[in-house]
Amino acid sequence: MTCKIAFLPCLLALLAPGHALAAGPREGRLELTWGDPVAGSRQADRFTVELVDDKGERLALDPAEALRAAEDLYALNGQQVAVALDTAESSKPPRVDAIVPAGESKSLVAPDVAGTTVWATILCKFSDVATEQKPLSFFNGQYGNSPAQLDHYWREVSYNKINLVGSAAYGWFTLPQPRSFYVPAGGSANLNKLFDDCTTVANASVNFAANGGLQGINMMFNGDLDGYAWGGTRCATLDGINKCWSSTWNPPWSFGNTAPLSHEMGHAYGLPHANNSDGDSNPYDNPWDVMSDAWSNAVSNPTYGSLGKHLSTWSRDKLGFIDAARKLTINANGTYANLLLDRASLIGSNNRQMIVVRVTGQPATKYYTIEARKRVGTYEARLAGDAVIIHSIDTTRSTPAWSVDASVPPATTSNNEGSMFKVGETWTAPGNAFRVTVNSTTAEGFNITVQYGP
Repeated sequence: MTCKIAFLPCLLALLAPGHALAAGPREGRLELTWGDPVAGSRQADRFTVELVDDKGERLALDPAEALRAAEDLYALNGQQVAVALDTAESSKPPRVDAIVPAGESKSLVAPDVAGTTVWATILCKFSDVATEQKPLSFFNGQYGNSPAQLDHYWREVSYNKINLVGSAAYGWFTLPQPRSFYVPAGGSANLNKLFDDCTTVANASVNFAANGGLQGINMMFNGDLDGYAWGGTRCATLDGINKCWSSTWNPPWSFGNTAPLSHEMGHAYGLPHANNSDGDSNPYDNPWDVMSDAWSNAVSNPTYGSLGKHLSTWSRDKLGFIDAARKLTINANGTYANLLLDRASLIGSNNRQMIVVRVTGQPATKYYTIEARKRVGTYEARLAGDAVIIHSIDTTRSTPAWSVDASVPPATTSNNEGSMFKVGETWTAPGNAFRVTVNSTTAEGFNITVQYGP
């Protein structure tokens, strides 16, 4: 039995006398963490899901089971939840029958990311590695508000919904153990030990309680971890504040380029990977979203390396960055002609920047998004082209947003012509559910028509 809708009645049924779950659900906060390999390594992405109880004890959950058992797993990231486990089975991790909101809010809507989000960068050296790849001044510079710096980047991506004012870097600090203690040979990095020891050695210098509790912690390590950089949440008590902290774990190849660092910070804000439509297991092949392929079509900067491109509108909307006036939802038959769609990167637009199309008969978890992208600005200048970009969304997937590709078969990386819809071109959704036609260009985007239904 799996709870996908009507959570409370379903959970009560699972806990009825005689059911294997009658002993009660496990409660705690949900930690989601993503691991990303260095570009070109051919290693698979990693995704971990853990339940952290009030004592700080962690229970690993199977990510596929967690996605199946929660209506919107990503909305529950860092939130108090109740998890129903099937104790009749001996599988490890245990089978998950339901994950539902708990605590005070019992909400399936993730809170918007807004306002001042203060980050601390902590520079941590393994006790047996002396190298300091970058000086402290470099990391403080990353948080600046000039083009190519992180405060500037996140202001632009969020339409000034968030800023990084007050963020600062600290270190280098020496960890109490050698690298092999945290990264066993042939094994995965112990993110918990790295977090605990890195924050402990920096505790005297960092005010984790600043701004009511820092938004997040960027940890920079002076040696490779396990071939991956990591981003997500870590639930812990720091300076008397118990919360789930946005967290990243970065080896030198990650902190030397703001493209992968922006990607990991996106995970720390709660974003999953994006993808393209080629059907393979590689989520790093959609250059239209920094949460997929952070490296391709990236602008290079002499100080901060490869810069992050922007988020897709689905990822932006997931964080609450897109105002209702900038969105249009289409879910009824008709011709929606001459819609003005401004480029997604434009701050201060007076037109639509995100169109959502919901297809009759499909669940609420499945829909399409339409956006415009243009090769302008500090971060988007090397995009593959000026075009309308369409994503197929399924929030039950590990990679919810897939860029649409008209090519057959789809390209392995979606910076091809088939993924870009330009003036005079039309894309028809499966089953002729709707059609998108690009009529003309405008100063800041495109004029398009959506024909919904017959």
